[in-house]
Amino acid sequence: MNLSCSQWQDNSESVKHFAFAKFSAAAEQCLLLFTLILLMFLASLTGNALIALAICTNPTLHTPMYFFLANLSLLEIGYTCSVIPKMLQSLVSEARGISLEGCATQMFFFTLFAISECCLLAAMAFDRYMAICSPLHYATRMSRGLCAQLAVVSWAVGCVVGLGQTNYIFSLNFCGPCEIDHFFCDLPPILALACGDTSRNEAAVFVVAVLCISSPFLLIIASYGRILAAVLIMPSPEGRRKALSTCSSHLLVVTLFYGSGSVTYLRPKASHSPGTDKLLALFYTVVTSMLNPIIYSLRNKEVKAALWRTLWKKALTRGLMLNRLSDRVPLFFFSF
Repeated sequence: MNLSCSQWQDNSESVKHFAFAKFSAAAEQCLLLFTLILLMFLASLTGNALIALAICTNPTLHTPMYFFLANLSLLEIGYTCSVIPKMLQSLVSEARGISLEGCATQMFFFTLFAISECCLLAAMAFDRYMAICSPLHYATRMSRGLCAQLAVVSWAVGCVVGLGQTNYIFSLNFCGPCEIDHFFCDLPPILALACGDTSRNEAAVFVVAVLCISSPFLLIIASYGRILAAVLIMPSPEGRRKALSTCSSHLLVVTLFYGSGSVTYLRPKASHSPGTDKLLALFYTVVTSMLNPIIYSLRNKEVKAALWRTLWKKALTRGLMLNRLSDRVPLFFFSF
């Protein structure tokens, strides 16, 4: 690995390329991991794409809650696509290198989608708060314009933070080693490769992580605190059950996403280890993205019904096309 790293440095000893470390020296383990991650990646892409398609094509789901859910599915697709393809290549190929520009691009998109998801989950919590605590004013207050603004702000915050963090990290000098002890260009492992004292940079990255993770999370906690207070004073047990069931899927997704993200980015540097960081990163980049469509489709009858309608329409359309083709084939041959 050191030999291949040395060929990517110019005369000034400035690193121009990085290389991801091997997952394992055993080819069988790499192949097994490749198969598992590929299956989860395909399941995540399929599930999130179907949910976004079902919401877009079913007018009954054109409500604020499902508008945010469609945005969440799109973020999950971008989130996984920014990381997993390169990781899969590194598992089964010796071509594990990535250019400085490619690494910066991957970091930008990963940060963009991750921070946007933090903000969007807070917007979804606010939507549930308005639906349960102010049901009479929900339709007027959660208008299409406000929902669009919340979604745009979520994406914009992710874009700004992604640009800022990426520019800040890659303004540093990298003079070797060039092997990234991770499977994608995440902030901590790239900072570890920078030359000189990076304590100020690490502190700045930590502060941004605290603000971008903790601030939306506190908004979520505040929203659900008000929701819980409103549910407890509901006179009807059926009303309490229905109100809580509409929040359960979102709460589970928040727990998975923020739990793994907080452990990764907010714990002290001394407690970090490459093995633990890789395991956590696999969880929040692959497993969580795969579980989100399952959680929302299993816990929500409307999403489940919309998914079946979408799949049924596609099956009927394909069947009609095959019937038309089979009707034309005999005529084609008969014309000769």
